[in-house]
Amino acid sequence: MMQEASSATLVFLIFVYCLAAQSRQVSSLDTLKPGDRLNVSSELLSANGNFSLGFTFQGPLARAYLALSHTNSKYGLVWIGNREQAAVRNHDPFLTIDVTGKLTIEHSVKGAKSIELYAGQPSKKINVSATLMDTGNFVVRDGEVILWQSFDHPTDTLLPGMKLGVNRRTGRKWILNSWFGPTDPAPGAFTLEWDPSVGQLLFRRRGVLYWTSGKLKDYHEERGDLRVKAFDNILPKPDPANLNYNFSVVTSDDEEYFTYSLINDPIFTPDNRKISAFRLDYEGYIFDMDRPSIAKAGYCYGYDESHSNPGCELRQQPKCRNDGQKFDLTSGDFRHVNGTTASSVFDSNSSLSMSDCREKCWNDCDCVGYTSGNDSSGCVYWRGKNLEFVRSNPPDGLQPNTYVLDHSAPSRRGKKRHIEIISVAVSVTVLFILGAIVALFVMRKIKKDHLTGKRKEDQLNDLLTLDGYTETYELESGGANNHQNLRMFAYECIQSATNNFSSDYKLGQGGFGPVYKGKTLEGQDIAVKLLSRQSGQGLLEFKTELILISKLQHVNLVKLHGFCVHGDDKMIIYDYMPNKSLDFFLFRPSNREQLNWQQRFNIIEGIAQGLLYLHKYSRLRIIHRDLKPSNILLDKDMNPKISDFGLARIFKQNDSEANTNRRAGTYGYMAPEYAMQGTFSVKSDVYSFGVIVLEIVSGRKNNSFHQIEGGLDLVEHAWELWGKGCPLEIMDPTLRASCITDQVQRCIHVGLLCVESHAVDRPTIEDVISMLKNETTSSLSMPKNPAFITRNSVFDEEGTPPNYGRSTGRPAKTRRLENDGLANRKRKGDRGQKKQTREQPAVGSHDPFLTVDITGKLIIGHSVNGAESIEVYAGESSEKINASATLLDTGNLVVKYGEVILWQSFDHPIDTLLPGMKLDINRRTGRKRILNS
Repeated sequence: MMQEASSATLVFLIFVYCLAAQSRQVSSLDTLKPGDRLNVSSELLSANGNFSLGFTFQGPLARAYLALSHTNSKYGLVWIGNREQAAVRNHDPFLTIDVTGKLTIEHSVKGAKSIELYAGQPSKKINVSATLMDTGNFVVRDGEVILWQSFDHPTDTLLPGMKLGVNRRTGRKWILNSWFGPTDPAPGAFTLEWDPSVGQLLFRRRGVLYWTSGKLKDYHEERGDLRVKAFDNILPKPDPANLNYNFSVVTSDDEEYFTYSLINDPIFTPDNRKISAFRLDYEGYIFDMDRPSIAKAGYCYGYDESHSNPGCELRQQPKCRNDGQKFDLTSGDFRHVNGTTASSVFDSNSSLSMSDCREKCWNDCDCVGYTSGNDSSGCVYWRGKNLEFVRSNPPDGLQPNTYVLDHSAPSRRGKKRHIEIISVAVSVTVLFILGAIVALFVMRKIKKDHLTGKRKEDQLNDLLTLDGYTETYELESGGANNHQNLRMFAYECIQSATNNFSSDYKLGQGGFGPVYKGKTLEGQDIAVKLLSRQSGQGLLEFKTELILISKLQHVNLVKLHGFCVHGDDKMIIYDYMPNKSLDFFLFRPSNREQLNWQQRFNIIEGIAQGLLYLHKYSRLRIIHRDLKPSNILLDKDMNPKISDFGLARIFKQNDSEANTNRRAGTYGYMAPEYAMQGTFSVKSDVYSFGVIVLEIVSGRKNNSFHQIEGGLDLVEHAWELWGKGCPLEIMDPTLRASCITDQVQRCIHVGLLCVESHAVDRPTIEDVISMLKNETTSSLSMPKNPAFITRNSVFDEEGTPPNYGRSTGRPAKTRRLENDGLANRKRKGDRGQKKQTREQPAVGSHDPFLTVDITGKLIIGHSVNGAESIEVYAGESSEKINASATLLDTGNLVVKYGEVILWQSFDHPIDTLLPGMKLDINRRTGRKRILNS
């Protein structure tokens, strides 16, 4: 009897324990509290029962994702919390929140890495909870105060009440980003955003604009007397019973965004939908979850589709494609003329989505069909103009999966031939009516026009063809016809726009030549860059910049309007930037305060996004090779635009690095392996980016130290402060009121990682963007000793000085080096000198004199006209800094800006050692101070 009682007691205790353990999984149906766990077998359910939050498993590897879904299965998943970092299913993931509000996905397996969704408020314990609201918004709250919400982090679905737009104060943007594939929630090729400047929804593929929604206008639906807002290019229009939504735009001092709500009209209550969702599909469709697609934005081919697919943007087409041609989804097999099955070509690149397959096939004139590879990764192509497609029904349970090029659209050649026939018929009639005299006049005029047009076409083909890059189909095919988006300006138009190249319109002088501001007849502000005959740049740089900017389209790259050729004069016309360039703000003490920390951080992110496009997402892989603040232009909203592509190099997608004997770039921003061995890659641009990040944080030029602050340059100074554990001391003092300390330290950390000595140790720009978005630095690797390059002036083999840095819209501010290798220090002299004066004596009969200008430039001039001046110190900037040269009591001649020493004769000993001078060596840089008899 006692034994039976003991057994019953044990069973009861086990039951109570299991009940208690189950209660700690989720203590409420819709709320997660500190100590609760949401595991793979549990879920949160909103109070109205419409939404649930739990784990879902996607892809062939069944990766685990925290997903929010509608309980009606046809709506599917509407939000993914960890789309960029999947959890491991067999590690038993679970969602938890602690007392500070930190929201993380943990794993039951020890050592498995946690995934942070929200960092919480680590400084204090708060009354925190995470609740799934009836709207589908998952929020972390401290009482009634919202600390974090899923609506601020949209994925591919827009629910009523969510936003697409921008917060001007914080810089946060709300954007939809499609899935990569049908079972891969990772960010895909398509984005949908609200652009306040044009008042439209913009759909982009890999950053290229494909579709716009049109303006939001008043709409009156007479059947139900419905008065709402609707877009021109979104169909069908709202109606109370089915598509019962109302679009709106909200504008405040801090925010401007697009949103929508559902109409709940009592008259139509029985039929009204209680929930809606707009989704951006991985194939490029935009659709309402209860209706077919309302916009086929991803299937805009770039020609005029206003009759069938309104809103598509026009883009340049391959010469082999016809207007109206497209790919049709079907099933069957490609076969040769003899009936045998045609083989396919498989591209195993897992980063290619279905839209990438379509784009690559569309631009390949031999491609007639495509599909995605296994597991929706990679691409399969069929190539061959003589292939025939034999249609058949797909196997039971399977959907059609092959996209076949439609050849039924009339060709451009056929249209042209049709027009020619009509023209000839009309011409013959006119000839018979007007007689032989008129006919002769017309024929002569046609012949003259043809010859003129042929000469112009030949000239364009020559300008728009890059010698040495013939392996790049996109650049070589088509010549002028492949650049129809380029406008060739008449010389008279540019003359008028710049008031005959008036000095009042001159913005600056760069290595390329002068830059002028102008205004076209249409009222468009433009910048005109003129190729100077005296510049160190040549036709190659002109053609490179012209072709590349016309090919590249990204919000963080400068926009090209066209070009002009007049005799030997060649000009590039592009967007005028009212805020000049980044160096204009960073390196002028009076201007630095105008850049607060949020603006600087946005500029860093924008430059990184521009580089990511160049390195990975553009049709061509581009290495810029001359990234520096003077080549970062700023538009009216202080958004960065990368410019000056004259020195850029084009890579094939499978190339990783290249070598050159002709180095070109700007001192202080060149990666060491490029400066010393001529090897360059995407990591060369990463190095330049790292230097720029440190300059943005500090507000100082890389070469503005000269050992006064402990380092030879900014990179070394930042490294020394990092080693001492006080990296924030490098921060610009003007940022103290506006900075976010953790963000500043993260930027310094990332900057030092980018300037490491060995290219292999530097992160890719994609890694950099991920690091910048990470809210903590604990996951970042520690930087190694960065690269320090000896401060030598650089001359070419003939001993002529290097070109000065090119800039756009302002005078040059940094020195450009372009030579066949780094020069020897003993032969060439130290940095800041073209030639030491002892090696180049002045001519006594020419009345020499020493002078210093307001930029700090120290030169020996001559009173005799035409006599060559001797530069002792080149100055640190083209800006006016009120520098002065003083002979100190120690015998040291110094050039100073305030109390900062820019140059000193003690750094350049000859045969005499005065007290206080040094004979030494810097082991890191290899710099030596020696006496020479």
